[in-house]
Amino acid sequence: EGSVVMVNSYGLRSGTRYMFSKKFRRHGIEHLSTYLTRFKVGDAVDVVANGAIQKGMPHKYYHGRTGIVWNVTPRGVGVIINKPVGNRMMRKRICVRYEHVRNSRCNEQSQRSMAEYRKFLVAKKAGKQVTLKKSSRCARLLRRPTVEKLGRTFADYEVYNNW
Repeated sequence: EGSVVMVNSYGLRSGTRYMFSKKFRRHGIEHLSTYLTRFKVGDAVDVVANGAIQKGMPHKYYHGRTGIVWNVTPRGVGVIINKPVGNRMMRKRICVRYEHVRNSRCNEQSQRSMAEYRKFLVAKKAGKQVTLKKSSRCARLLRRPTVEKLGRTFADYEVYNNW
């Protein structure tokens, strides 16, 4: 009767001590560029909750997730995020304020490769030969080091063998 047992808490923001905390020397007022970023329907955005602004904050599940903008309002955006529920994938629509989203860099690589392919097509029409093979990163890193060979021969070491 006298012993007190602590129970596990499962609140809305439980387990977010480090998730929603600001990084070292990143406290203070939010930058103006956060509010001036332009979002359009169809843009890929990363949902990253900003702990300093509690209004319009997404649920902790969506922190760090990437989604697609489906709605733009004066103070926030609507984002579609895929969420696995059981054996199916649900398309969840969440509304978050601008402070909690940023443009995603998830498709930069594909855009870069598409631009390279367009350049290849232009060069092909011009009759130039262009290689599209991807060079291995390891091949560039594993260059054989130039080792300076010493001018000694086996005969130089025979002095030590005659003792």
